[in-house]
Amino acid sequence: MRYISTRGDASAPKRFCEILLEGLAPDGGLYLPERYPQVDAATLARWRGLPYADLAFEILSLYIDDIPADDLRALVRRTYTAEVFGSEAIVPVRRLGDSGLHIEALSNGPTLAFKDMAMQLLGQLFEYELGRRGEQLNILGATSGDTGSAAEYAMRGKRGVRVFMLSPHGRMSPFQQAQMYSLPDANIHNIAIEGVFDDAQDIVKAVSNDLAFKRAHRIGTVNSINWARLLAQVVYYFAGYFQVTRANDEPVSFTVPSGNFGNVCAGHVARMMGLPIRHLVVATNENDVLDEFFRTGTYRVRQGAETHETSSPSMDISKASNFERFVFDLLGRDGARTRELFATQVEREGRFSLRPDEFARIASFGFQSGRSTHADRLATIRGTWARHGTMIDTHTADGVKVAAERVEPGVPMVVLETALPVKFAETIREALGREPERPAALQGIESLPRRVVVMKPEVQAIKDYITRHIDG
Repeated sequence: MRYISTRGDASAPKRFCEILLEGLAPDGGLYLPERYPQVDAATLARWRGLPYADLAFEILSLYIDDIPADDLRALVRRTYTAEVFGSEAIVPVRRLGDSGLHIEALSNGPTLAFKDMAMQLLGQLFEYELGRRGEQLNILGATSGDTGSAAEYAMRGKRGVRVFMLSPHGRMSPFQQAQMYSLPDANIHNIAIEGVFDDAQDIVKAVSNDLAFKRAHRIGTVNSINWARLLAQVVYYFAGYFQVTRANDEPVSFTVPSGNFGNVCAGHVARMMGLPIRHLVVATNENDVLDEFFRTGTYRVRQGAETHETSSPSMDISKASNFERFVFDLLGRDGARTRELFATQVEREGRFSLRPDEFARIASFGFQSGRSTHADRLATIRGTWARHGTMIDTHTADGVKVAAERVEPGVPMVVLETALPVKFAETIREALGREPERPAALQGIESLPRRVVVMKPEVQAIKDYITRHIDG
């Protein structure tokens, strides 16, 4: 399997372990496989009932041919264990009464968010490949809340890896901040940017696009622009499908709370592989860039002042960095047209509009969308607790609200849980008048000492900080 850039980079296609440590392609595009391996009913029948780790191996091995099979199987089995994820099922699905909705639990890992599902594997892959090469890697990432802690917990203590994680100063929940900033590990560096998530993400992209600096300082990324992370997320769509169906041709829909488009893009990949997904429903909060696109065909980036600070803060994003992968497929894998939209129109004008014929293709990819507000969030949290005895976090509530509007008779609708309620306790208290449960290991985390520096959103300042802490 070889990988190409969404922007048509003419350089030779690369293998998995080459792009694992890279992040963006040299032309600023994102990597995708040259083709999506196809699975049929016989394959699904063979995979049904496999333990999660073995299912992950089967799917990943279709895309990874430069890691020996025995090594890849060992890495995957070391990652997906009941000890780390709380159950043998790893991603158990629970039904919400007779509503037609199901919730797939993706948040039982170390940091209580779905990002653990991919990040724990990424940590294993990085350590393995760096050990094979005898090299080091300096990871630069941006987080709106959960990516940062998941990356840091996955990489802490890993040989040959340093992490420099940017986050928007004061815009994450107190629990999210405490998870990241309280880590004492010497290879973890937290930088709070005076701005919004998009400012942090822009810095990551700018540094990644400086090829001389990137190569000289061995810069990699764990954001969802890294194909390996997105690939790991494809697995739980198959795992969820098997739990809510009996036959291998039954249709299922998924609703995905989304800001950066990585989580739902993994569903797109699963659907392109042949998993019988009827609809992929994108649920946004008040920062509704993606909902606007799927309704109108116009992708319009908001500036920092227009990016709302909401009670589902991990989705307070107005520039969806993974979105380019889907648009590339939507456009028939036309790299020149994708480059025109993202590298030219978005960078210069902050927006693009699809042509009518391009917009008409969206329906064939199964996408729908919807939007949720703070009032919707509170009502959904209350209703889900009252009717089903299930407490959900604010982002999952956005998903449940939109899913309820899109559910179809006879087609299971699976909502991807994105985090546990304790990460957003303030809104849970507002909705239910009670505290969410907290794992014993995380009691009192907000009172721990913190290791974080606050910096202005300046690319050169971040480069200088990285250089000092690598050389130092």
